[in-house]
Amino acid sequence: MSATGAGGPVLPAVVHWPAGHGGLRDTIRQEIVARQVDEQITGRYPVGQRLRILDAGMGAGTQALRLARAGHTVTGLEADPELLKAARDSLATEPAGIRERVRLIEGDGRETGVHFLPGSFDVVLCHGVLMYADEPDALLAGLARMLAPGGLLSLVVRNADALAMRPGLAGDWAGALAGFETDVYQDDDGVKVRADRLEALTATLAGIAAPLHAWYGVRVFTDGVPLEAGLPAAEELERLLAAEERAGRTDPYRRVAAMLHLCGVRG
Repeated sequence: MSATGAGGPVLPAVVHWPAGHGGLRDTIRQEIVARQVDEQITGRYPVGQRLRILDAGMGAGTQALRLARAGHTVTGLEADPELLKAARDSLATEPAGIRERVRLIEGDGRETGVHFLPGSFDVVLCHGVLMYADEPDALLAGLARMLAPGGLLSLVVRNADALAMRPGLAGDWAGALAGFETDVYQDDDGVKVRADRLEALTATLAGIAAPLHAWYGVRVFTDGVPLEAGLPAAEELERLLAAEERAGRTDPYRRVAAMLHLCGVRG
């Protein structure tokens, strides 16, 4: 259940995200997750195959649009009207051939059974959503039902086993001690949400017939970077990404990453 080792395939150069995409922390997250998703897709499907992809809780559509540009048919599901508008605005700037491959729907991951038949997708993304779900196991079970046999479920969550890292590295010893004893944290908007543990999610994925196939860490070294921090020069950014990508697939580093990226495969 481990990702490809350090001797694995050479990854593509850094994606140049659109202007206004976000600061350094968000860029690291999006780029590292993109590389990991591409690695899993490449390992499972023939080159050039156009996949049916669902992005449940797509946010502003960063990953959905990236995958549509790669030739896939993508459905984005988002409950926040402002984020959905941002995704639609971004989509409107794309060429017609890309626009026609994307469908955007207002809704959330709990409503997949309303919009789609079981087995409708080859890949389902659920990135940064589970921490806000009241019934995470039910949400995941519904998403797994959307997968065709052999389909890939890509899940990005906050790592409950690393909640002491950010305050500890910042010298906040009270916060670090509290982080050892909790699975709750404050997101960047100050909202208290839940983090998840690898072992518990491994059991959940097995229980919904999408057992864990590979897992990665996301943002091992840069979680403490200020939210407003901008991007360094291109060469330095690529070195940073290379270090983050390597750490995200290497023990013991990936176990203390801010986020976990779990990839389950529908049995």
